[in-house]
Formats: sequence, C-alpha cells, structure tokens
Amino acid sequence: MNYRTPERRRALAADYAIGLMQGAARRRFEMLLLDDAALREELAQWQESLAPLTEALPELEVPEHVWHGIQARIEPQVLHLPKSNPLWMRLRLAIAASAVLATLYIGFIQQSDQERYSATLLSADQQPALRIKAHAQYLQVEPLALEAIGLDRSLELWAIPAEGSPISLGVVPVGGKGKINLSPAQRELLGTPIALAVSLEPHGGSPTGQPTGPVLYQGQLAAL
Repeated sequence: MNYRTPERRRALAADYAIGLMQGAARRRFEMLLLDDAALREELAQWQESLAPLTEALPELEVPEHVWHGIQARIEPQVLHLPKSNPLWMRLRLAIAASAVLATLYIGFIQQSDQERYSATLLSADQQPALRIKAHAQYLQVEPLALEAIGLDRSLELWAIPAEGSPISLGVVPVGGKGKINLSPAQRELLGTPIALAVSLEPHGGSPTGQPTGPVLYQGQLAAL
C-alpha cells in the first residue's frame, strides 16, 4: 500500500484520530508515526480539530419545570393513599425523587469517566509493550509485554510535547497495571498533541524532573 500520497496519509490519520483503525492496521500506523514527522503533524492537526468534541459538558442547574414534571408523574401514583397517612405519601415521593436523582448522577459519573485518549507504547523492536487509556481524572495502565526490572528501579511515564522538555505524568504502577492520577495541569496537557514515553529510573522516579535513564517504550497519544 502506498502511504506517500497526501490523500492516503490524510485518510489514515483521520481514521486513527477518530478511533476507526483497529488491530494490525493500527499497529502499522503507529510504527509509521515513529519515523515520519510529517505524518505525526497530520495526526496532530486531526486530534486538535477533534479535541473540542471530547470536552465535558458544563454542569447546568436543573430547571424548575423539570421538577414539576417529575412531581406530576409521581403524584398520580400516590393519590390512592388514605388521607390519614400523609407521612407515607411524603416518604414515597422522597424515595421516587431520590431514585431519579440517583439515575441522573450515575449517568453523569459514567459520562465523565469515559475513555478519551489512548496509546499503545512500543518497545525498541516495535513490539506492543504498554497500553495507556486516558480518562478525565486519571490514566489506566495495562501491561502487554513489559520487560522485568529490578526492585531498585521504576518505570516513569513522560509526555513529550511538540516543543519543550518532557513532562512527567507519574511512575508506572508496579507490574505495569493500575491507575496514575492526574493533576489539573497534566489533564490539560492531554488535550494537546503529545507523544508518550517510558524511561527506566531509580526507584520512585527521576530525581531531576527529567528522564535520566534509557527510554524503553514510546508511542503517540490519540483522541478517541
């Protein structure tokens, strides 16, 4: 397949950014990104244009007419209750209203916790080694084929912006599986075109704030 035509490269970058590219095709494209700066720039442009679609919806106050509508649906169900038991009526109304609020809250939590970005980090021999899934507040890390390291060492995850120095996103959990909580500045960074890399550091992470050991894994962060 000819990957050099502008139309083909633009289509591949669009499919990858949207999340339509899967399996072997996705891995081949990620390998192309490692050595093709122009293709990374094409992908970054797509990610930047699609990034607003992943922004969380602003919190809105529930309008008064919505509460009236809820009460209008609930009240007919309790009109048959004896007038001598107003406590039971109020209790039933409270339970029904709580159920509605709980449903709305659970839906909001599920929406805010959806996966927004992902990356598959490759080893030096281009083998998938680590999968990163970015949520609103944290990174979910899953090992694919990590090399064993000593107890006196840690793997540290870095964001590599288009310009500037690497920025630490935190130490990879022992064994490569777990969560990395993000600060507000780190969460904002994920909305910009960045690559990810993992370096081998002393236990607990780099003592200098910059990578000190060899880079073992790297890959491009893509919006879903």
